[in-house]
Amino acid sequence: MDQVGKYVADAVLGIDTLWGGDVMCPSGTGRFIADSWFSDEPLPVAYTHPAAARLRACGGVASKNVDREAAELYLREVDLPKAIHGIRSEAAKAEKLRRSYLEGLALCMEAMWDLAMEVLGKGDPVPYARSVEASTAKPPEPSRPESKRARVAELLGRAGFKSSTDAELLQAVDAWRRDRIIPMASVRGLGAAAIAEFDHLSAANLVPHLPAELASVPRANIEFLPIKDAWFSGSMNYLGRARNQDGSPRYEASYEINASLQMSFPEFEQLVSHEVVPGHVTTFAYLQNLYVRGKAGFEATVLTMNTRAATLFEGIANNAILIAHGVTRVEDLPDEDLQIGVLLALLQDDAKNQSSYLTWGEKEPQGEVAATLRRDFLVTEERADKLSGAWGRHPLLGRMYLPAYRAGTEKVAELRRKYPAGKALPAIYGCQGLVDVQSIDDLLK
Repeated sequence: MDQVGKYVADAVLGIDTLWGGDVMCPSGTGRFIADSWFSDEPLPVAYTHPAAARLRACGGVASKNVDREAAELYLREVDLPKAIHGIRSEAAKAEKLRRSYLEGLALCMEAMWDLAMEVLGKGDPVPYARSVEASTAKPPEPSRPESKRARVAELLGRAGFKSSTDAELLQAVDAWRRDRIIPMASVRGLGAAAIAEFDHLSAANLVPHLPAELASVPRANIEFLPIKDAWFSGSMNYLGRARNQDGSPRYEASYEINASLQMSFPEFEQLVSHEVVPGHVTTFAYLQNLYVRGKAGFEATVLTMNTRAATLFEGIANNAILIAHGVTRVEDLPDEDLQIGVLLALLQDDAKNQSSYLTWGEKEPQGEVAATLRRDFLVTEERADKLSGAWGRHPLLGRMYLPAYRAGTEKVAELRRKYPAGKALPAIYGCQGLVDVQSIDDLLK
């Protein structure tokens, strides 16, 4: 590992540890900031220090039961500001594209550090605008669901679920969803079938636009696992540490899905494309392959939430169903039921941004935020509660991650409309260098 890799490892796993994450945990119930550690490099002191285990055990700085003694010991003996500054200093020596990525990573690490200090009472409150701009490269703004809602109402009416008021539209969505709801007890079998379909579509509409070396990389080596009472809707856990006899990666992952979700099959199809193929699992597998072949730096192996790269990855994932079908607009998908499912999923991600904006920008109470999400964004009661509560009011995720979905989705959609597939797709999947939601513009120009 070179010097920049050491700084990245300490900074990312250090911030992850402060917030209670454990990148080596195979389950999303234990992971947090750091999404992956698929290199064979030894874990840094930021992870192995004895105080780190205590911080992970108590849930980190945002926990009601934070171990303050462990936090003080960790902050004294693991110099995270030095690691973050080191990323910046090493970035200055790198070529332009890598420099831009590393500078963006350092910017987000600084914001997450300052948010941790705020929560611990050791720093000033972090402005909401700074948090959003760090992760999305855009100032905060409210979501505009009107056009998607209108299209949903139109499609539902054609499917026999007519509505003329907001209340009737919500009832129509609920009725449509009930008629198509999937049994979570069968999620493994349904997941396998959907994965096979989207892998086949990706082979036809994605792979031909990418370098030939990626054609043999497994795009969807994943297992679906239902879990009960999770605070998240689902967690894609990219593991990537299993090896074949020749030492090559197996590109393995798991997906834990909340067993309490109420989801229609069209929404489930969108979820599979988002989380698996050609979404997150495919994206991470390609990056692991590029790293193994020396085409990407160490930073590609320790991918991180609340960053500009994560915003781009969420954008890829939310556009994945369109990529799989080889289209750039929802209305070009082959089935109107599928269009409804995709629009409802996109409205849910608009709701994530709105939850953040109302909670932290407008200071609205949770009950009012939940009611707005349910009414204006057509989410289920379960989603309205989680997005306005556990997600929306979290001091880090609510301010830095919830806005990332919408920002990334709009960016990737814009790029796919602006550039031909043979130019846009290799760029966003990292084939010409690891990029984020901002540096992608420099690459494509």
